[in-house]
Amino acid sequence: MSEQAREAPQRRAEGPLRLGTRRSKLAMAQSGLVADAVRQVTGRPVELVEITTYGDVSREHLAQIGGTGVFVTALREALLRGDVDFAVHSLKDLPTAQPAELALAAVPVREDARDVLVARDGLTFAQLPDGARVGTGSPRRMAQLNAYARSHGLTIETVPIRGNVDTRIGYVRKGELDAVVLAAAGLNRIGRIDEATDFLSVDTVLPAPGQGALAIECVADNASLVAALGELDDPLTRAAVTAERSLLAALEAGCSAPVGAFADLLADGQTVKEMRLRGVVGTTDGSTLVQLSTTGPVPGTHDQAMALGRELAAEMLAKGAAGLMGERAH
Repeated sequence: MSEQAREAPQRRAEGPLRLGTRRSKLAMAQSGLVADAVRQVTGRPVELVEITTYGDVSREHLAQIGGTGVFVTALREALLRGDVDFAVHSLKDLPTAQPAELALAAVPVREDARDVLVARDGLTFAQLPDGARVGTGSPRRMAQLNAYARSHGLTIETVPIRGNVDTRIGYVRKGELDAVVLAAAGLNRIGRIDEATDFLSVDTVLPAPGQGALAIECVADNASLVAALGELDDPLTRAAVTAERSLLAALEAGCSAPVGAFADLLADGQTVKEMRLRGVVGTTDGSTLVQLSTTGPVPGTHDQAMALGRELAAEMLAKGAAGLMGERAH
């Protein structure tokens, strides 16, 4: 190898780090937050590289175009081509199987994992009129919202919608829908959480596995970058989302399946003692839900977190979850 060839990668390493991001307002906001954090831990400039994904341009329902993985593919291809150095994803968009050539270098501290309601006239969910039209593109939300309404003697109509935050909230502002359901984390990150009219407790609606968390990914063989990005990793968030995603994978559920999961930490004073993992799967009309939880020591390793998810999934399958997994939003 010539002296010049040996120096080339070195020069590249000192340039700005290129962060691949989707173009949506939310993705840009999330990536901007990560870019600031990466600048602080590496001392290097970070530039955002906007990438359009199939999920951003297609108007079809997510379940029909392959679930939320459609947002991830283009970013991963850019990483593998070397067009960008690292990428930021909403963790709930990542398929559960991690490609060997890419490293999930960091899962930073999780934002609020709850879903929120944005309703007309400042209404909470309990105040919605009978027959209210509630917009969501998520079979998971449909199943739980319908079940919750039913348990309170309410009837709601869940209306499948897609689009960015502006589009979705616009349906309510224009009077086409009574309410829409969105992730609290997304509204927080774009500074619009004050538009939420009700926070839906995780006791009512379990979030999507990984909801509220970000994933920072880079090529696995760039050890120095994996290590640098790893400074942003939060071990407890990673353990929680690993357990949730393990549950999802063990139920053999794609991103379009009506599965909710949430792992939270149970503390005794200042000491975190245990992790509780809750899972739900149901039919989109809410008539049948299988909801279970398990509590155990906080997983200290990736394998322990995976085992927690698999064990709860096995219990859910034994209780009839398998029969509900074929249900898809059409």
